[in-house]
Amino acid sequence: MAIHIKRIYDPVSKTDGYRILVDRLWPRGIKKEDAHIDEWMKEIAPSTELRKWFHHEEGDWEAFRKKYHAELKGSPAVEELRSCIKEHKTVTFLYAAKDEEHNHALVLQEYMEKHK
Repeated sequence: MAIHIKRIYDPVSKTDGYRILVDRLWPRGIKKEDAHIDEWMKEIAPSTELRKWFHHEEGDWEAFRKKYHAELKGSPAVEELRSCIKEHKTVTFLYAAKDEEHNHALVLQEYMEKHK
């Protein structure tokens, strides 16, 4: 099992495997028919409150990670995602954030790999 992450704006690749959009909001400028996603799991994304908090508290990456881990710990969407991952050899989490080093898809990947 391999979990990759990728910006939804990057070109589609055969190596992506099963493509899951993990954003709560649909990405700007992407038509649904051009997204090439297999599934959209809005519920696995950070809550609206956490997302807004993170964008207003720029730079508090560690606090965001801890808060998002806490949300994931109690989320029924994690079990749904876990089942999906088990069904596919390769899964790619798609996200829209510009920051490739500090985004929720990285935290989600880390969480799912740790809590198989």
